[in-house]
Amino acid sequence: MGEAKEKGSLGEQKWRFQGNDVLTTASALTTASALTVRGVLDLIVDNLTKDDPRAVVPLGHGDPSPFPSFRTTAVAEEAVVESLRSANFNCYSSPVGILPARSAIAKHLSKDLPYTLSPDDVFLTVGCTQAIEVVLSVLARPGANVLLPRPGFPFYEARASFINLEVRHFDLLPDRGWDVDLEGVEKLADDNTLAMIIINPGNPCGNVFSYGHLKEVALVAKKLGIMVIADEVYGHLAFGGKPFVPMGVFGSIVPVLTLGAMSKRWIVPGWRLGWLVTTDPNGILKKSGVVESIKGFLNISPDPATFIQGAVPHILEKTKDDFFSRIIGTLKQTADLCYEMIKEIPCISCSSRPEGSMFVMVKLNLSMLEGIKDDIDFCMKLSKEESVIVLPGTAVGMKNWLRVTFAIEPLSLEEGVKRIKSFCERHAMKQ
Repeated sequence: MGEAKEKGSLGEQKWRFQGNDVLTTASALTTASALTVRGVLDLIVDNLTKDDPRAVVPLGHGDPSPFPSFRTTAVAEEAVVESLRSANFNCYSSPVGILPARSAIAKHLSKDLPYTLSPDDVFLTVGCTQAIEVVLSVLARPGANVLLPRPGFPFYEARASFINLEVRHFDLLPDRGWDVDLEGVEKLADDNTLAMIIINPGNPCGNVFSYGHLKEVALVAKKLGIMVIADEVYGHLAFGGKPFVPMGVFGSIVPVLTLGAMSKRWIVPGWRLGWLVTTDPNGILKKSGVVESIKGFLNISPDPATFIQGAVPHILEKTKDDFFSRIIGTLKQTADLCYEMIKEIPCISCSSRPEGSMFVMVKLNLSMLEGIKDDIDFCMKLSKEESVIVLPGTAVGMKNWLRVTFAIEPLSLEEGVKRIKSFCERHAMKQ
């Protein structure tokens, strides 16, 4: 062929395929996908000073499983081993999950409800993340919108952007313990609004909604004719003055889709066992076709590992209360420690003591700092100078705030907050 170009070479051939614009750097999704928790934390980790001899203190994560104080119960570990050894769960699962696991979850969740769930109300998912994907995909249609909390969990927005589902944000009010701005919800909604999402206990705020406030949420949703999607992945991780109340308690007022998982309460996020549950005793979700749409979506989706599903009944029935008490006790200890130490940092304020989940939102006063442009700049420089990882509030919808994780060994938490204080003192505005 010599120097002649071969006909049909890569230089001349026209190909009919290309990357999905929704996932490329030029897309509208870029902002949402870049501002997922993992995406932001990756950028901050990359900014660490590699030769800093001090240990990195991670205060931005949502996975405390590596820390000894947060190891899961031996009951769960043994249940998974037995499930594997039985050879009964090497098969494919039903798209909605195996019946024993769904029955066990229905029984487990029914303990907190004024009605009894059926296994047919339960759909197993690959973690709570897939439950979010399922429910948003089922609801998506041209022109539709859903209402998300601000601050909130950014995966909802990223996933909604991917399926062209409009999102509108209602505020959580820091001066009211992060309660929902219900007047704002009513102003945001229109005839194309399908659902509102609440996260309880709260990520990223560390709040726990009261029974009375959840009932108000239910009544507003009923007035608007929308469902409530209740993200309860941190369910029962409550250690303040308010007990955890499932949104499904109000399922007779408004249809509720409850999202949950084993990941947070049992501290096993890598097992990827989640659920989507119709807490709807009036059967509205079935009559409206939502249940059939969920089944249809799961028919073309991956299932949780069958051997993990096989372990679920034993885990739910045999986990002892002392395990849960230990985890709650540790979270309360570290939450209180975090709150009290942060109060001693002049340029950071915390509107309320955390009462649940693993996080607290704190506000930066940039007027007291020199050379810090915003929350992202704060976190990038903090990682570089102090080897401490904190999530900027921008990632969860609150510019110039920070989300601090306290689910870590108490001594490490103390060291991390001390370094944050040193950083703030070093960057304090000169008088």
